[in-house]
Amino acid sequence: MITRSVSPILKTALNISPIVLLSGARQVGKSTLSALLFDNYAILDDVDLRVNAIENPKGFLRQIGKPVCIDEIQKAPNLLEAIKLDVDKERVNGSFLLTGSANLLDMKKTKDTLAGRIIELSLYPLSAKEKNNKPNENIIDQLFSQNFSHYHRVSTDKIIASIIDGGYPEVLRLNSELEKRLWFSSYISTYIERDARDLGDIREINNFFKFINVIAPRSATLLNKAKIANSASLKSTTVDNYLTILALLYQVELIRPYSENIGKRFVKTPKLHLMDTGVLCHLLRIKNKQELENSHYKGQVFETFIFAELRKHISYALDNTDLFHYRTSDNKEIDFILSQGDQIVAVEVKSSSSVTKKDFKHIIEFQSKTSKQVLGVVFYMGDHVLEIGEGNIALPFGVLF
Repeated sequence: MITRSVSPILKTALNISPIVLLSGARQVGKSTLSALLFDNYAILDDVDLRVNAIENPKGFLRQIGKPVCIDEIQKAPNLLEAIKLDVDKERVNGSFLLTGSANLLDMKKTKDTLAGRIIELSLYPLSAKEKNNKPNENIIDQLFSQNFSHYHRVSTDKIIASIIDGGYPEVLRLNSELEKRLWFSSYISTYIERDARDLGDIREINNFFKFINVIAPRSATLLNKAKIANSASLKSTTVDNYLTILALLYQVELIRPYSENIGKRFVKTPKLHLMDTGVLCHLLRIKNKQELENSHYKGQVFETFIFAELRKHISYALDNTDLFHYRTSDNKEIDFILSQGDQIVAVEVKSSSSVTKKDFKHIIEFQSKTSKQVLGVVFYMGDHVLEIGEGNIALPFGVLF
């Protein structure tokens, strides 16, 4: 069984809070992780349990007892009020572990109901380090401490296979391209469709699937809702609705632009990223190394991989870390800005196996404009950790493994 990096944080949260919400996309391993901690388990995908929870929430809680893990809590959101009343009556830490495939705390009503009573944690698809049995290594901590002593060379084939497979645990058990294609097709048509219908007003499911296919080749690009609406033949309000639903289901994220006043005009548009490169490669019909190497979307896939790794590691880093993208009005771009107070790591992504000082040019200009301490990083497909002048370093993709 793969050890998850969030496990010690989850145990700590249960020790200090009466309610913990573990949310993440379907099939990322929430149920497996929760079952290691709780014997008492209620799964709201079960129709009878769900009907009972919806129609008689207080009675449902009395019946199942505590401590308890309630799986897929978004299926019975009215249960949250009963949980709040139960906690207010008897506040015992670790009473409720709630898991959900939708980001419930992005919903205002949920925030208001559980304020002061809940700790939220996110579980993402497996990171490359989790796949390689290194759950205690965190790339965010390593970047800010500039400690890459654990790095060992990783083959290009292994890196690319990991990118194409993505991070869903079930995919790692599959062997052939056909098995993986069938799994991803089922995942999109079954789980995403079902949960999307539960969350939002989706009248034409075919339009929703068309929308997913339209945004896939736009991963790692600035969000252009007008072009998406035109390509998908949808109204702008429908595009907004679908983006909101996919974000709540942990399938996409809109990265905010960095906007510190450093004497530059910034592009204020968010950047769109899919959350898993396995799903992305499936939608782009990329099944193997050769197809990725020849793909028009190769650079975007590699950037999406780095985004997904950073997002996963941020969720269990030692210090709170903000993630932005950076682009000026004259198109000077840095793929990612990681911020911890006055410390910044500026990240560029290259799919090539070589790197030069020219690849740092926008980072170097950014360093010259800000008063904050900035480490410049370029991830590339080479084999060596290289210092490229003062305050800049080239890192192989292998440091993520």
